[in-house]
Amino acid sequence: MNTTNTDLARILVTREAIQTRVGEIARQIDHDYRDASRLLVVGILRGAFIFTADLTRQLAIPHIVDFMALTTYGKRTTVGEVRVVMDLREPIENEHVLLVEDIVDGGHTLSYLQRMLADRNPASLRTCVMVRKRRENALARIDYLGFEIPDAWVVGYGLDYADRYRTLPFIAELKPEVYRK
Repeated sequence: MNTTNTDLARILVTREAIQTRVGEIARQIDHDYRDASRLLVVGILRGAFIFTADLTRQLAIPHIVDFMALTTYGKRTTVGEVRVVMDLREPIENEHVLLVEDIVDGGHTLSYLQRMLADRNPASLRTCVMVRKRRENALARIDYLGFEIPDAWVVGYGLDYADRYRTLPFIAELKPEVYRK
């Protein structure tokens, strides 16, 4: 076992479960957008890059991919303000837009994005999230959800702690002693 794996408390979602669920979500999106001329898939960097790649490779409908980058987390703590670091390259007016996010904690970031992009008059705006923590006061609407997970610090499949663990092929709970240092 390497040092990365010794930092993990337990695997919450296996590689196999992720791939199965991504395929199911892609089929649902294909069905829901079957009459659209194309779909603009917007991956939220950096956490959703793996999920966005896996999802778009399984979509059969015409689609294009773009990315946005936002920040709400520091290296160790949560920051209350959302900041756009990189915006979309093209206008989204009259486009069918699907936001792809890695995780929703309370929904603050996703809710912010939904409001901001809705003001740009897309034809439709839906959200796709890999994992949502089980919390009472979730603010954002989620149209396609991969998994609900416990309220714990999780890593893998795009999720990180201090820029580590992002490329693990599964989602795991990080041991508290790792992030409480």
